[in-house]
Amino acid sequence: MKWVNGIMSMCKDDKQLDAEWVHLILKAKEIGLTIDEVKTFLKTVKTEAK
Repeated sequence: MKWVNGIMSMCKDDKQLDAEWVHLILKAKEIGLTIDEVKTFLKTVKTEAK
């Protein structure tokens, strides 16, 4: 594990994080979203995409 822009990376084989993904997560943090809110949103979007 390592920290990238304040986000803990647990990438398999220590691969780099996607810069756009990091940017989106940092924006979510900036506007005050919790990890649980982000997870809920992602689950909802995934469910609706089926």
